[in-house]
Amino acid sequence: MYEEKQMNSFLTRGMLLSALVASASGDVTAQEFKADVPKSIQTPDVVETETLGKLDFFNGLPSPETVRKSYDFLDVARATEAFIAGVPTASLYAVLEGFKSVGMQPCDLGIFEDLLDARTLFLTPNTTNVYAMMEINVKDGPVVVDVPPGVLGPVQDAFFRYVTDFGPVGPDEGKGGRYVFAHESYKGPLPEDTFQIRTKTYRNGGFFRAFVKDGDTAAATNGIKESFSCYPFTRSGSPPEQRFVDLTGKKFNTIHSNDFTFFEEINAVIQYEPTEAYDPVSLGLFASIGIQKGKAFEPDERMRSLLKEGVAIGNAAARSISFANRDRSVYYYPDRQWYASFAGPYDFIEDGALNSDKRVLWFYNATGVTPAMSTPQVGTGSVYPMAVRDSDGNYLDGGESYSVTLPAPVPVNNFWAFTAYDGQTRSLLETDQRSAGLDSTDPDVTPNDDGSYTVYFGPSAPEGKESNWVQTAPGKSYFVFMRLYGPLEPWFDKTWKPGDFRKLD
Repeated sequence: MYEEKQMNSFLTRGMLLSALVASASGDVTAQEFKADVPKSIQTPDVVETETLGKLDFFNGLPSPETVRKSYDFLDVARATEAFIAGVPTASLYAVLEGFKSVGMQPCDLGIFEDLLDARTLFLTPNTTNVYAMMEINVKDGPVVVDVPPGVLGPVQDAFFRYVTDFGPVGPDEGKGGRYVFAHESYKGPLPEDTFQIRTKTYRNGGFFRAFVKDGDTAAATNGIKESFSCYPFTRSGSPPEQRFVDLTGKKFNTIHSNDFTFFEEINAVIQYEPTEAYDPVSLGLFASIGIQKGKAFEPDERMRSLLKEGVAIGNAAARSISFANRDRSVYYYPDRQWYASFAGPYDFIEDGALNSDKRVLWFYNATGVTPAMSTPQVGTGSVYPMAVRDSDGNYLDGGESYSVTLPAPVPVNNFWAFTAYDGQTRSLLETDQRSAGLDSTDPDVTPNDDGSYTVYFGPSAPEGKESNWVQTAPGKSYFVFMRLYGPLEPWFDKTWKPGDFRKLD
């Protein structure tokens, strides 16, 4: 009723104004002071759009219905963009909250002592190395972290931005050492014989992995425990006993939400972290949908409905970018289905512009960034090609059987691995095969006579190929990361090309 009255009032005022103008001038087209108005800057009284349908105006002034449609569209569009922009933030929050759900506190070190498996929901982990993870919270003051030698991994702030590295590409150069983390606002003294790291946010996530030799996960775990510690700087004189939490086989979630809860996750971060930690553009985007520091996030019924619409579209967009990417530059070869899960610089800024599609391509499916990922050196580091389609361009189906061949010699200095992930969760594919993949360190993995390797994916193993088989699940989509550890020149110059997934009869 209110909108109907507004519309009637709008039309009445329009007709009255037209009459007054015509009466005063006699002929509105014969005004003495008349500009030559380009058509390009005018708004017709009726505009037809694909998205919003008919939009009505009176001499450029929008009708109440046009106003309603416009604001609804703006709120949905901003919610959609807030999802795309907020994925890294919500992801790090989900990881740290996942730690809390299994009893971990800041400075506790969670270790997958017997490797990861599908019982823990975690974005695209590998099942070859021992993972160790922790929260470094500097809100109440600096934190000391003693890092073991021989580990590798980054520290990320609350918005999943790079802070520093542990290991060969970090300040300790793989030798281990003492790091002291402090917020940018900290003014007190710090010990000079340490690696001093300033952070923009209070909460930070530390991740590193220890490499397993000869299948001895216990040795890798013990190597971490022997020299790792984390404690408040104020306890430097008498550090507390380090607490370790074995995360192996624990059922907990570290993946951000894809529904309205997503915005509650973003709000929790915005409320906790200092405002200056985030860029004004992102803060303005979140504020436009009601998420603002120091204010309650309490959308009304209308806004809640539009936010649900926006997050649904944003999630669909993130999955489209992840699994049907229209940017051909992320594909490694013109005649293959393999594409880069991580594409571009570690901060995703190309020629001064943020590439938000490449950022969400990575963070919707994975965790952690470091400059070392941008420019892996020949024979060191790692690369992560990704495939979600077979050679015919169809999505990989857990009820079908496929083969994929890596020509000889596989260009790696260390080893290669395949890991299968659930298309729904982006976590390890749930099957009866604990590793959800295989790698070349397994002595049972058998090469072909010419030195190439053929790996089989399907619900059951081809006869005699059990050692080269990755189990999949009927009714489940999946995608695969091929990890090359220490990639060699034929990978970089593309003279070596992995085969596509070929469907078996």
